[in-house]
Amino acid sequence: MVSAMSSTVTATVVQASSVFYDTPATLDKAERFLKEAAELGSQLVVFPEAFIGGYPRGYNFADQSPRGKESFRKYHASAINVPGPEVDRLAAMAAKYKVYLVTGAIEREGYTLYCSVLFFDPEGNYLGKHRKIMPTYSERLVWGFGDCSTTPVYDTPYGKLGSVICWENRMPLLRTSMYAKGIEIYCAPTADSGDRWVSTMTHVAMEGGCYVLSPIQFCRRKDYPSPPKYLYSPSEEFVTYDSDSDSDSIIWAGGSVIISPHGEVLAGPNYEGEGLFTADLDVRGEIPKAKFKFDVVGHYSRPDILNLTVNNRPLVPIIFTSSPCKSKDKDGECKDI
Repeated sequence: MVSAMSSTVTATVVQASSVFYDTPATLDKAERFLKEAAELGSQLVVFPEAFIGGYPRGYNFADQSPRGKESFRKYHASAINVPGPEVDRLAAMAAKYKVYLVTGAIEREGYTLYCSVLFFDPEGNYLGKHRKIMPTYSERLVWGFGDCSTTPVYDTPYGKLGSVICWENRMPLLRTSMYAKGIEIYCAPTADSGDRWVSTMTHVAMEGGCYVLSPIQFCRRKDYPSPPKYLYSPSEEFVTYDSDSDSDSIIWAGGSVIISPHGEVLAGPNYEGEGLFTADLDVRGEIPKAKFKFDVVGHYSRPDILNLTVNNRPLVPIIFTSSPCKSKDKDGECKDI
């Protein structure tokens, strides 16, 4: 049962890199950031896309050589089962620091990986997940496709909470389905960056009349294994790093932001390093003002001429059905034939 709506929530987006191929160390890093966010008074903390398990940057994942296959084996081993022990630890962190926790994670189901977002409440309950429905470009070499059975929006005391990942945010029909579910705190973890991304997030905030929180990883070359075992680009094939400046080069510059339903940037963007970016969200105070002028699935919709149907059933490749028994044993029980 969700308690009465609070007037505001202090929300934090985390801008940081995973510890690639080392999920326990990444969880330790997550806890350090959670502790810091809690000390700032945060009640909602959002981590970047693929934070747990890592984002598959670089040439290795487009390489079918033994090196590329070994890279995928390690990446698969770094992913997490949902549910599983890593999920239990994240739930315990949420309870310890009394926060709603939203984090990107690479989910493993058998031998297929999914880019997912996991949700936890301050009591330490795992609420559920969103699986990215459309991996982008080279991501399709390593990630499977989700479906709309995992596009949840959760009631919280601070507003309705959900997530759309990276370039899913460029899919207008998916955005519209989330608006129809009443999303108010719209988490958009991403591997994109830069001014155009901030523009995209500003548009989403104004279109949906919601707060948008977009955490992005900040990565240096040293956050990934060194060449020649791991290549960020083919040009690294014969590179050796002779100085700290080489491995300190920035390969993803962050740019995390929090944006109001009026399109105002409340925190960020920052392109200088890892860190926390925090803002107070007044859902009950500001969203009605934004919706007064434009409610995309309410008074500004035209269902008589434009409508959307969403298939939210799980899409599975194989369905097993039972058939009548054709042979019975002496006790009348079905037996294998």
